[in-house]
Amino acid sequence: MSDPTLPSFRYRLGQQPPRTDCGGLVRCASVRQFPVSQGIAGASMRLQPGCLRELHWHTNAAELGYVVSGNCRTTVLSPDGAATDTFGPGDVWYFPRGWGHSILGIGPGECHFILIFDNGAFAEEHTLSITDWLAHTSPAVISQSLGLGLEWVAKLPKGEAYFAAGPVPDDTIARAAPQAKPAPLTTHRYPLGAQQPRRAPGGGAQWTVTANEFPISTTLSAAVLELEPGAMRELHWHPHADEWQYYLEGAAEMAVYLGRAHTVTEQFETGDVGYVPMGAGHYIRNTGSGILRLLLGFNNGHYHAHDLNAWLASNPPDVLATNLGLPRTVAKTLPEETHFIAQPQRS
Repeated sequence: MSDPTLPSFRYRLGQQPPRTDCGGLVRCASVRQFPVSQGIAGASMRLQPGCLRELHWHTNAAELGYVVSGNCRTTVLSPDGAATDTFGPGDVWYFPRGWGHSILGIGPGECHFILIFDNGAFAEEHTLSITDWLAHTSPAVISQSLGLGLEWVAKLPKGEAYFAAGPVPDDTIARAAPQAKPAPLTTHRYPLGAQQPRRAPGGGAQWTVTANEFPISTTLSAAVLELEPGAMRELHWHPHADEWQYYLEGAAEMAVYLGRAHTVTEQFETGDVGYVPMGAGHYIRNTGSGILRLLLGFNNGHYHAHDLNAWLASNPPDVLATNLGLPRTVAKTLPEETHFIAQPQRS
């Protein structure tokens, strides 16, 4: 039985009631809903063609987006001016804290993307929206500032739109073809799906984007991890970042080691969110019959992982034998390098 005094590292995001309007849908997970997620918040958003996540900005968090399926178009206001980009499956965006932006579904079908924020306390009260701002500003000030006649000011929304429905733009979407070393397509767009992943034959693969490949992403990095049935991302920890997980496909077991004889083991399925505090040991194992696929977010622009096998391999056999209570002959059989992804055990 699980210890009721220990926190849960799983949140069933996909089963929560969404906010919906005008062809848009969003489910959010901040520390308010998921108490262990102190350092990172996230959301799952879906936009139908022509649905706009309105012009807004975040006062206390940067945003990293990963497109799961479909296509969308973003606009972003930076100190250097405005930019418009289109995104497809596998693409990543990054908007620094305080930079205004919008997201528009451009079809042909629904666009589904995951948002990761570098602040666990991020919530909607930290999002400032253009319609909410204008709805709480005097008509005379709006007219003077925007040069808009009062008759048109009177027709503006009387509150926050959040989602707004409009026509589908006629955009040409740049597809991300596989590349040996893909570069950012623009300042705010990185084609993660075109990257050649780190592979573990018979075990799985991982695609990773950090500030090294995507310079603007200074506070967040991300990875897509795929595991074969029975395979496991081996025992490891991240010394410089919390880890936020969104389970895209499949079933998994994850255990988080907290020290002082405390380990929390939980089961995950598609649509769930997981979390691992900075420095906590953990593993992720595919418990399903198909591919396990998940998005990992880290609140550091650089990715670092300490794998237990690699650490053990760096020690002399006599140290391992003494520490683990093993005969030296057995200690010598421990892996001499990291597995990264451990292959399924053969029966």
